[in-house]
Amino acid sequence: MNGPGQAALGGGLLVAGTTSDAGKSVVTAGICRWLARKGVKVAPFKAQNMSLNSFVTREGAEIGRAQAMQAAAARVEPSALMNPVLLKPGSDRSSQVVLMGRPVGELSARGYHAGRQEQLLGTVTDCLQELRRTYDAVICEGAGSPAEINLRRTDIVNMGIARAARIPAVVVGDIDRGGVFASFFGTTALLSPEDQALVAGYLVNKFRGDVTLLEPGLDMLKELTGRPTLGVLPFAHGLGIDEEDGLRVSLRGAVRESVVAPPHGADVLRVAVAAVPLMSNFTDVDALAAEPGVVVRFVDRPEELADADLVVLPGTRGTVRALQWLRERGIADAVRRRAAEGRPVLGICGGFQMLGERIEDEVESKAGTVDGLGLLPVRVRFAADKTLARPSGEALGEPVEGYEIHHGVAEVTGGEPFLEGCRSGAVWGTHWHGSLESDGFRRAFLRRVAADAGRAFVPAPDTSFAALREEQLDRLGDLIEEHADTEALLRLIEDGVPAGLPFVPPGAPPIPPPRTPAAPGSDAPSAVSPAPAHRTSLEGGTS
Repeated sequence: MNGPGQAALGGGLLVAGTTSDAGKSVVTAGICRWLARKGVKVAPFKAQNMSLNSFVTREGAEIGRAQAMQAAAARVEPSALMNPVLLKPGSDRSSQVVLMGRPVGELSARGYHAGRQEQLLGTVTDCLQELRRTYDAVICEGAGSPAEINLRRTDIVNMGIARAARIPAVVVGDIDRGGVFASFFGTTALLSPEDQALVAGYLVNKFRGDVTLLEPGLDMLKELTGRPTLGVLPFAHGLGIDEEDGLRVSLRGAVRESVVAPPHGADVLRVAVAAVPLMSNFTDVDALAAEPGVVVRFVDRPEELADADLVVLPGTRGTVRALQWLRERGIADAVRRRAAEGRPVLGICGGFQMLGERIEDEVESKAGTVDGLGLLPVRVRFAADKTLARPSGEALGEPVEGYEIHHGVAEVTGGEPFLEGCRSGAVWGTHWHGSLESDGFRRAFLRRVAADAGRAFVPAPDTSFAALREEQLDRLGDLIEEHADTEALLRLIEDGVPAGLPFVPPGAPPIPPPRTPAAPGSDAPSAVSPAPAHRTSLEGGTS
């Protein structure tokens, strides 16, 4: 309800899931595209995201790449409001906290869930309300499962945000994993009565086969829970948006299993991507995988580099750790041999830093001075402040755009300039993510790689990565339009939580009501405040 003088809020919907990777990101993007095609002004939202794949908005804020792609599905410009809290793991126990697009500290999982997370509920609720004042509908994505009862007290991304904003939730289940009926029932039955009152229905994802065989189970599920199944989405190959943490080439298949179109020329081009620890923004290689005749594999053994025409060292949240991993595995020596033979190597962001002569790191790993691979005339010093930028320029005679997310500051002392990095022989390095999405530049780069590798590979003249992405997002919209109960979804978005949803025992103990967002002028964090205003509550190192 809106108070006197408050602007009316647009509709909202939470897409929760029975598990991680149930398909929440894809369903959220699909609903956004379906609504956008109907002329609805819609925006995505994820209160808290844990991912090493991130993106820089035009205002210089860092958000999860999945939310940037959902914004593309909604045909709107991404903003920090769409992903106010981003957690970037630095180890199994700690993550960098990015708040409203800016890093504000490093916290252990225990420290984050022991009170710091709960402090952010007002901030994320403010963000959601701001989006709802601006858009006709906001489609929220949950995280993991809403039935993680050990974390419910501090939850700000699943039922916590649904209760704070009073929006209905639909639960997505991946039937390809099996046990989807038990997952739907168990998820509901483990929620408190107050949370259950917001769960309005279910969506089956990745179904294979004859849907009529599923219908008796869906009828029994409704009898047991009092909630309908709002759609059965079929399994479809090649779907997905930029991954949060999964090791997948989004447009063309999976690890060591890329499915490619026939080559335009006589040869294919083989690309090996080193699967370094804490790999970040590996979506950079999606644009390579989209090219007919380019085979992309993620590798973790030196012998797998032997037949590669191009080796990519990708970004990483732990440059020094990844460098040590390359050396322990023997991959570092294999990369050096390639460089000595004039065989192409590309380093992006952390990969670029590893190719340099020296790394001074008192920020990320606190390892001090570490020798790099020595293949590029570059010295890297890690700064406390993170560089977040959207650069553009020209390389190989073609226009290029990209984005930067890094603490390392590179001092280039030689070589040939290349996207604010450098090139030496067949070794290339840049801090720019996303540069390969520029079609003309990508084709020019692949022609150079093919020439250096001695391959009769010719890039297709008409591959448009942006068009492929649009086709993919339209396919997601088609899934919702053709296989979901769109009338029921619209009612939920427009009218809110339906009355009379029954309680499914046993339920979890009641959760204390969420604190309401603080009034303007109070000391609580505000979603629209600049990032430094939040620093006092989250900084202080690892708890």
